[in-house]
Amino acid sequence: MKRAFVLSLALLASAFVYGQRTLTLDECRSLAIQNNKELQIAGEKVRVAGYDKQAALTKYFPQVSAMGTYMRNQKDINLLDDKTVAGLGKLLPIDVGAFTHLDIQDVWLGNVSLVQPVFMGGKIIAYNQITKYAKELAQSMNDLKLQDVIYKTDEAYWQVVSLVNKKKLADSYVSLLRKMDTDVQALIEEGVATQVDGMSVRVKLNQAEMAQTKVDNGLALSRMALAQLCGLPLEESLALADENIESLPESTSSSGSFSVEEAFINRQELKSLDYAVRIYKKKEKIALAEHLPSVALTANYLVTNPNSFNGFKNDFGGMFNVGVAVQVPISGWWEGTYKRNAARAETHIKQLELDDAKEKIELQVNQSVYKVNEAGKKLTASSRNKEKAEENLRHATIGFEEGVIPALNLMEAQTAWVEAQSDLIDAQIEVKLTDVYLSKALGRLSSTTNNK
Repeated sequence: MKRAFVLSLALLASAFVYGQRTLTLDECRSLAIQNNKELQIAGEKVRVAGYDKQAALTKYFPQVSAMGTYMRNQKDINLLDDKTVAGLGKLLPIDVGAFTHLDIQDVWLGNVSLVQPVFMGGKIIAYNQITKYAKELAQSMNDLKLQDVIYKTDEAYWQVVSLVNKKKLADSYVSLLRKMDTDVQALIEEGVATQVDGMSVRVKLNQAEMAQTKVDNGLALSRMALAQLCGLPLEESLALADENIESLPESTSSSGSFSVEEAFINRQELKSLDYAVRIYKKKEKIALAEHLPSVALTANYLVTNPNSFNGFKNDFGGMFNVGVAVQVPISGWWEGTYKRNAARAETHIKQLELDDAKEKIELQVNQSVYKVNEAGKKLTASSRNKEKAEENLRHATIGFEEGVIPALNLMEAQTAWVEAQSDLIDAQIEVKLTDVYLSKALGRLSSTTNNK
C-alpha cells in the first residue's frame, strides 16, 4: 500500500513537470503578437486604408452609369381636340385622329452615361496622395502598437523572472531561520541562550514567512499578467526559460552604440506625425481645388419607347451625344479663403507636434542611456555587496556555532545577506529592463530583437 502511494505521488509529480509549459522570451513575444486584440485592430485598419487607396485610384478612370425607367400612364396624348379632329375628318379623306393620337400608356426610357474627369483642380491627385499617406500612417500606427506589445511583454517576463528569484531567496531565508530557531531552542535548553534570543528569532521568522507569502502572491499574479498578455488561460501553469538561471546575463546589447538620429529614423511616433503633416498639406490643395474650374468629358446613349425619333411608334429608338462639361465656381471665394487658412493652420499644428515629439524623444533617449549606465554601476556595486554579505554571514555563522557571537548578531548578518541578495536580483533585472527601455527609445524593439 505504501509503495503504491509513493508511486502515485511520483506519477503526479512527473505529470506536473511535463504538463508545465516552458516559454522563452521570443515565444512570449510571438504569442502576445498573435493574440493581442488591439494589434489585430491596428492590422485591420491597415487593410481598410489599403482599400481606401485602391478606391481613390478609380477616380482617375471614367465613371459609367446606367439608368432605366418604366411608366404606365392613364391616358394617351391627343395633339388636337375632338371637335377639331371631327372637322378635319370631314374635310380630309384620311383618319386624322390616327395622326394626332400618341400612344404613351407604356413608356420606356433608358440611358447610359460616361463622365471622364479632365481637370478637377488637382483634387483627385491630392486625394490619391492622401490615401497613400493614410495607408502609411495606419502601418506606422500598427508598428507602434507592435512595439508597445513587445515592450509590455518583456516587462512582464522579467518581472516574473525577478519574483521567481525573490521566491527562491525568501524560501531560503525562511529555511535558514527555521534551522536557527531549532538551534536556538536547543541552546536555550542547554542554558547557553535566553528566551529573549528565542523570541527574537521567532519574530524574524514570522516576518520572513509573511514576506514569503507576499512574494508567492506577487509571483502568481505576475504569471497571470504574463499569461493574459500572451493570450493564454490565466490558470495555465507557465515556466520561463530564464527562471532557473542563477546569474542573469549582465551585458547589455543596446548601450554600446546609439544616436538620437537613429531614434528619429526608427520611432513610429515621428513617422506617424510626419505622415499627418503630409496629409494636411494635401488637404490644403483640396481646399484650393474646391474653388477652381473643373472640366469633364461626357458621353450618353439615350433610348426611348415610344420611339420619339420615329413618330412615337411603339418600338425602341435611341441616339448618342458627346460633350464637355465645365463648372466654374463664382461665389464662395471668401469662404474658400477661410477654409484654406484653416487647413494651413492645421498643417502648422501637426508640424509643431512633430517638432515637440522630436525634442521629447531626444530627452528620452538620453535619459534611457543614463539609466543603462546607472544600472550597470548598480549591478557592479550589488555584486560586491553580495560577496561581502556572504563573507560576513559565513563568519557570523561560525562564531554563533562556536558560541562567541550572539543570535542577534547572526540575524543581523542574515538580514544583510538577504538584502544584498535581493538588491543583486533587482540590479540584474534592472539591467535587462533598462536595456528594453533604451531599445524602445531608439525604436529598435521588434519581434526578433536579441534578448540575450
